[in-house]
Amino acid sequence: QVQLVESGGGLVQAGGSLRLSCVTSGRFFSTYTMGWFRQAPGKEREFVAAITYHGGGGRSVYADPVKGRFTISRDNAKNTVTLQMTSLKSEDTAVYYCAADAQMRTDAGRAESLYDLWGQGTQVTVPS
Repeated sequence: QVQLVESGGGLVQAGGSLRLSCVTSGRFFSTYTMGWFRQAPGKEREFVAAITYHGGGGRSVYADPVKGRFTISRDNAKNTVTLQMTSLKSEDTAVYYCAADAQMRTDAGRAESLYDLWGQGTQVTVPS
């Protein structure tokens, strides 16, 4: 059973930074496209960022609200995907989820339905 475990969430003041990490178990991490999603209170879960596996060139894509502030990266040797978040705003407050697309697609998808595996989430709070 593949498991995704997020860490790094917490409380940070507006304008600050946080670094989220997601460690994935198993031998096939390098073949997964990895994504980050978030869900704010009372809202639907939304796409944040994704990075393809090597077959897709390791390309990254971002949702417009986080473009230029968040950076997704991966370390295949450590089975880890990271979301570096800077210039945080109150509207970034949400539970952040790591997800894996295990279908070896060469494009990084934005739809939840493309992702097979999910972590339990980590809370990020940016007070207004």
